[in-house]
This record gives sequence, C-alpha cells and structure tokens, in this order.
Amino acid sequence: MTVLVSTVKQMIADGAPIRAVACASTGDTSASLAAYAAAAGLRAMVILPRGKISAAQLVQPLANGAAVLALDTDFDGCMAVVQRLAEEEGIYLANSMNSLRIEGQKTVAIEIVQQFDWEVPDWVIIPGGNLGNVSALGAGFLMMQELGLIQKLPRICVAQAEAANPLYRCYRDGFARFAAVTARPTLASAIQIGNPVSVRKAIRTLKRFEGTVEQASEAELADAAARADRTGMFNCPHTGVALAALEKLRSRGDIGAKERVVVISTASGLKFADFKTKYHEGSLPGVPAPRHANPPVALPSDYGKVRDAVRRALDPA
Repeated sequence: MTVLVSTVKQMIADGAPIRAVACASTGDTSASLAAYAAAAGLRAMVILPRGKISAAQLVQPLANGAAVLALDTDFDGCMAVVQRLAEEEGIYLANSMNSLRIEGQKTVAIEIVQQFDWEVPDWVIIPGGNLGNVSALGAGFLMMQELGLIQKLPRICVAQAEAANPLYRCYRDGFARFAAVTARPTLASAIQIGNPVSVRKAIRTLKRFEGTVEQASEAELADAAARADRTGMFNCPHTGVALAALEKLRSRGDIGAKERVVVISTASGLKFADFKTKYHEGSLPGVPAPRHANPPVALPSDYGKVRDAVRRALDPA
C-alpha cells in the first residue's frame, strides 16, 4: 500500500486530478490505506460490509481520518461498488487488482528469502481471499530467479475457508473452469470472498509454482490458530486457515518432515479478541468442541481451593 500511495502522491504532484484513493475492504486493506493516506496527506475512501468486520478493524480507518462507508452487503458487493466509483473522475482504486499493489506486495517474497540467508523455502502457504497476495509473492520469487539471486522456486499453497472456497473448487476441477460462489459467513471474515478479482493471476501463478489449494472448516481453522498460539504466537483466524492447510498437507505427506514451510500471517490476533475469547469459552459458532480451549477457572478467595486447583492443573490425571 505504501508503494501505491507514494505513487499517487507523485501523480498528484504531476497534475493528475485525483481527489481520493478508495478501496473495498474486509478490514486490513482499509487500515493500511487509511494509515498511509493520512501520512501522505491524501483523502481515503473506504467501503466496508456493515457488521461483518471486527471493531478493531473498523476503528483503524476511522482513527486515521478515512471516510468510511458501511454497506448492507458482503465484500463482493463492496468491490463492485468501488470499481464503479473508480470510473468516476478523481477517484483512484487501491485494491489489489491495481498493479501498483502487486509491485509493493512482491517484496514479501524478497524479505522471506533474505531472512533465510537467500535460501528459498520449499513451500509458502497463503490465506486466499481476493487472491492478490498469490500473484504478488509469485512475482517476487520470479524476479529474484531472473536476477540470479535464487536458483529454485517454492511450491505455493492457497488456503481458503470452506465457507468461501471458489478457488478450491476450481482447483479440484483441474482449473478447468472458475465459478464465483456466494460466500457464507466464516470466522475468517477477511477472506469471506466469493468472487475474487485477482483469480486469473492467482491461477497462472499456481500453475507456474506447482501450486495446490486447500480448505479449512470453521473448527479446523480455529483449532489450528489456537494450537499455534500455544507456541507463543497470537494468530488471526485467516492465518488459522493457512495453518490448518499446513496440517492437512503434512498429514497426507505432501509436505515432507524436513521441508521448510513459510506460512503468511495476514493480521494480528489482537484485532480478533472476540474470536479468541469465544474459542476458549467454548461459544464460538461452528466450533462445538474446541480442542485447545483454556478457559479461566473461577474460584472463591480460599487458599485451600486455590491450592487444589493448582495441583489439578499440574497433575490433571
């Protein structure tokens, strides 16, 4: 997003009649656009599906001064509206179908390889919603290969929520035909997208990278996020989708025990505190039996009862 906003800032300085930069979002795109637009002194317009994002996701663009329009529709409906708005004079589209976004996002691939001392991981697993990240990371790896910085390409897996899985269905059909779906509600709200605008680029990238597509149910994504949290992480539900895909690929033997895998984490779990709380309370929709629930133990201020609870925690058998 900083690449796009910086370029727009220069375009305006060169005389382009741009009055605002606009995006449709399920939360995180709007946060980055609003932040960078505020820093650049640009007007940001954000279109969100009303009632379908967390409070933390909503407050970020509000705090950064963006004009936020909450529509009674889903992300796909918001995307259709912002595409039409971008046809109006003075409105510039900031979603990932804009190639400037891809140019910026491909640096994620460069950072991955750089942090591994220029060794390429065997797999990269990416949560898939609007699917811009897929072609962006692919472009980064291909650029490094063309420059001679790396000698091989990783395999790529796109992970989708079962409730919003048009690419997974297309993959199961051998990429013969893509059909949009009506995305159903999912805990992974940022990828609740049934008609991704970057699907054709994503399919081309997957074919080039020996790619695969996996899906995760609500219980699978919640349990995978909670399991990773036990290692000191604090994962968003969308990262949970990718972690669930990793577990499935490893259990099937598609990923070997010694292969290096990078999972792309798309948001902080702090934006989804309600998701975390309800998981550990056992009240999360679609997750009737959370495998890693860790609810607090309510006790009176009685030393004996506290001591007994501590002993049970140390020796549950």
